[in-house]
Amino acid sequence: MNIAGTSAIPTPSGIHHIKLPVTDLERSVRWYAAVLGASRLTQLDHRRPDGTLFAVILDVPGLGTRLELRLDPATATALAGYEFLTLAVDDRAALDRWITHLDSRGITHSPPVVALVGWVLVIPDPDGQRLRLYTTAPHGLDADRIEYASPWLSTGPARI
Repeated sequence: MNIAGTSAIPTPSGIHHIKLPVTDLERSVRWYAAVLGASRLTQLDHRRPDGTLFAVILDVPGLGTRLELRLDPATATALAGYEFLTLAVDDRAALDRWITHLDSRGITHSPPVVALVGWVLVIPDPDGQRLRLYTTAPHGLDADRIEYASPWLSTGPARI
């Protein structure tokens, strides 16, 4: 290992895809279609030699890469409550449009939460993993308004 940094570090050309564990592929495909407008790229379905489907690839508008849903019930269950992906939205008005969209489809979500810099909306997927929408425009509120104790925010284990 060259700690002195005399050799160039190779750079990736981008994110190839994001992979999420799920307990039920079809249910998750329907959920991501309803929530994010995702479409399944069936030509990229992942199948074992016996034909068993174990993963699907989704195209999600605005994501900038593909989303793989991998059948892995143990991992999906273990990650319930984890905030795995945070997507950017412009401002509070954009967040409110998302709330209208989610409510019209009966999708469970948090109220708008005052996070460190902007507003955040948390949306649990069918396995309880949390997708977040975070505003790129700051909320401009005082630090004492940050909702550290919100059950919708994960601040990690408490330090003693």
